[in-house]
Amino acid sequence: MLLEDEIQQKSFKSPQQKLAVNLLYTTNWLNNHYEKFFKNADLTVQQYNVLRILRGQLPNPCSLKCIKERMLDRMSDTSRILDKLVNKGYAIRNECPNDRRSVNILISDKGLDLLKELDFIDEATIDIFKNLPTSQIEILNNLLDDLRGK
Repeated sequence: MLLEDEIQQKSFKSPQQKLAVNLLYTTNWLNNHYEKFFKNADLTVQQYNVLRILRGQLPNPCSLKCIKERMLDRMSDTSRILDKLVNKGYAIRNECPNDRRSVNILISDKGLDLLKELDFIDEATIDIFKNLPTSQIEILNNLLDDLRGK
């Protein structure tokens, strides 16, 4: 459906303004899809992102700084997200033996099991983008990289 129809706006001041609104609208549209996946798991998109980062680091621990640098939403409160994951038993936080101010973070077995249950999301994502052929997806990926200044 056209953006103009979705948000009931007939025109934009410029193509750039329409692009900005379209990107924001589409990001929220995509987030809504993902939130449905996590509803039954009592997980947020940001928590899922942190768990995937931790799984990718295995068997090495990850620092809070490393997680923050790799997060998709860099405005998130990483410490608070990590506290919730630790409280749920999905992550383990240990003081760094060399520096007491630093913390080593690992995904727990419970966190790995949860991610295994959620691995279907990778296939479901393919379905979300079913309206675009692979060639257009590759072009869109390149355009977005260009927008951010590769």
